[in-house]
Amino acid sequence: MSTSGGLKARGHPIGATGILQAIEAYEQLTGQAGDRQVDGADTALLMNEGGVADAVTVSHVVET
Repeated sequence: MSTSGGLKARGHPIGATGILQAIEAYEQLTGQAGDRQVDGADTALLMNEGGVADAVTVSHVVET
């Protein structure tokens, strides 16, 4: 679920993709996401792909 509207909704800023995902996960897990807050959020999945034809894929699972 993309609670922030996704990266395209933010203009898909190259280089800031992973940072924006981490900020959203932090806000969700700490209950600071305001109107976007998912009740009971205790786990977040961050996945970022980059390069030509997905040359690099990084995934993180974060829990409170």
